[in-house]
Amino acid sequence: MTSSQLSNTITDRIAKVRQQLPETVRLIAVSKQVSVEAIREAYTAGIRDFGESRVQEVAVKQSQLQDLPDITWHLIGHLQTNKAKKALEHFQWIQSLDSLKLAQTLDRLATSLSTNPQVLLQVKLLPDPNKYGWTVEELFQDLPALNECQNIQIKGLMTIAPLNLSEPENLTLFQNTRSLAAQIQEQNWSNIQMQHLSMGMSDDYHLAVQGGATMVRLGRTLFGERS
Repeated sequence: MTSSQLSNTITDRIAKVRQQLPETVRLIAVSKQVSVEAIREAYTAGIRDFGESRVQEVAVKQSQLQDLPDITWHLIGHLQTNKAKKALEHFQWIQSLDSLKLAQTLDRLATSLSTNPQVLLQVKLLPDPNKYGWTVEELFQDLPALNECQNIQIKGLMTIAPLNLSEPENLTLFQNTRSLAAQIQEQNWSNIQMQHLSMGMSDDYHLAVQGGATMVRLGRTLFGERS
């Protein structure tokens, strides 16, 4: 595939998705395992938000994309606490904050780095051994301690639907996540806001938008199958 064909393919895909998304929904292009050239194609097509799962991978890409300073990088993969400092150095958003321990680690490190990252709390409303995140009960138990974090900006919830749900089950999951965010917002925490819902990936983003997503995370839909 030539560079121009790649450009048209990515550009066309992005344009098609944008036609399907309300203006209120933020499109996060999941660029993990995607080349720097493809990221540049997406950037030229108007994408400014990119999602990555690994700190080492994003660091290499950022070194090659220093001429594009207005990119916002979102961490969407599981973050081990021993890599929290590196994550704060490379990402403006951490969408996959999945435990109180990690929140407190990020909050402490953010002070020394003079940064105030925006974060989303990853929740798991259905049992799924392959996913990280709080259950509803765990999250309500930890909210008082999360509210004491002064240096991370808690902006909402993120969820990943389990595999093999039916469309009605998927939609219900997203609607329940929106309801959970509303319950948390009603409690009027001083340092916890529920402005964003990051829900939906390539196979289910239409349902996520119906369910109230303000962010969708699309990889294959924009970039094609990864090698």
